[in-house]
Amino acid sequence: MKFEARFLIFLGLFGAVLALVYGLWSDELGGTVMLGGFALLGLFPGCYYLWWHRRMGTRPEDDPNAELTDGAGVVGVFPSSSIWPFVFGIGCALVAISLVFGFWTALPGFFLVISAVFGVISESRHGGLTRH
Repeated sequence: MKFEARFLIFLGLFGAVLALVYGLWSDELGGTVMLGGFALLGLFPGCYYLWWHRRMGTRPEDDPNAELTDGAGVVGVFPSSSIWPFVFGIGCALVAISLVFGFWTALPGFFLVISAVFGVISESRHGGLTRH
């Protein structure tokens, strides 16, 4: 994840410089905030990937002298199908709709978001539905 981390950190620093220059040369706060958000969207995952790279070590993809056989083996574990991402999306949509129609749609939205988070956590710890 070394290349991905460096690339995202570069994008984040580029966005930070753009936000600084734009904020100093213009009197508009909205564009400065959006460019700052762009910088954070590069810096947060870039720093996270860099942290994982230091924790996990070098992958075969990061080694310039690696051969094709170095990456052979088990790729990873993929999650089983789950209803909780759908529930989370519906909850987020209800919370977003509350900005237009009123706070009454946010209450069930918050309930769905919180239940989806707890559902994903419990499913990941105990395993989901198994089909035989």
